[in-house]
Formats: sequence, structure tokens, C-alpha cells
Amino acid sequence: MTIRSAEHATLVIERHLKAPISRVFRAWSTPESKRQWFACHGEWVPLDYGLDFRPGGTERNYVADTDGLLHAYDAHYIDIVPDARIIYAYEMKLGESRISASLTTVAFEAAPGGTKMVFTEQVVFLDGYADNGARLQGTEIGLDNLELFLEREESPIH
Repeated sequence: MTIRSAEHATLVIERHLKAPISRVFRAWSTPESKRQWFACHGEWVPLDYGLDFRPGGTERNYVADTDGLLHAYDAHYIDIVPDARIIYAYEMKLGESRISASLTTVAFEAAPGGTKMVFTEQVVFLDGYADNGARLQGTEIGLDNLELFLEREESPIH
């Protein structure tokens, strides 16, 4: 018998990035850029990636972990205001099991020395999936990768 449940959480992560809003937004909005930083486990095997960045567009990121288990991310873009905000919904699956559904807003504003970015995710973990903080940890790693990507992009040698 499958246990049905829905456990809600909200994640808010604020970052001050040493890059102008236009560069930060471009890192989110172009497939070539986002694919370079949008990962939280470097040892996992990429299987499929696609980004159609527009309202109504989609994003897909499928990877296999070190045990070969599929981690599937499928997103739908709802609202995009260039250099100001991105709103999207997404679901995560482990193998064939949907483990969560989320609504995410990424807001950008000019700040001294760069950009203030606020990432807010409202997530519901489904059917007994025990996240134990892994989503927050993985998101923070991904945003660390974004910061490193922006630093490499700024560097004359990369």
C-alpha cells in the first residue's frame, strides 16, 4: 500500500554576486551557460539537457547518480522579466517516482559591486519522501557553482 502525503517547505537563499544583473540573468537564460553550472553533483552522469527559456518554455535535466538511478528535473517557465525575475514550476523524479513539485522565483536587483539575487522555492515533498535537507543543500551547491561560473566568465583566462 502506497502512503500518500504532502510535506511543504520554503527555501530562501540570498546571494550577492560580483557580476552585473545582465550577466547573472544570462547565466540563467542561455542553455550554453546554464548547463555549465546547473548541477549539484559533479560525479553524476549527464543524460539529457534542454532549455527553452521563454514563458511557456521548458527545461529538462536528467542525470544518473553513481548507482545509476535516474534523477529527472522537468520545469515549465511561467513568468520571465529580463534582468528582474524568473518564475518557474518543476517536478523531480527519482527513477519513475515523483518525489516533489515546486514553484520557484528568482529575483534580481542591482547592488553595490554587482547583483543581489534572491532564490525562493516553495516545495512539496510527496508520498513519504524524506528530503532531510538535501534539496536546500543541493540548491546551495548549484548556486555556489553559479558564482564560480560568473567568476570564470569574468576571468581573462577560462
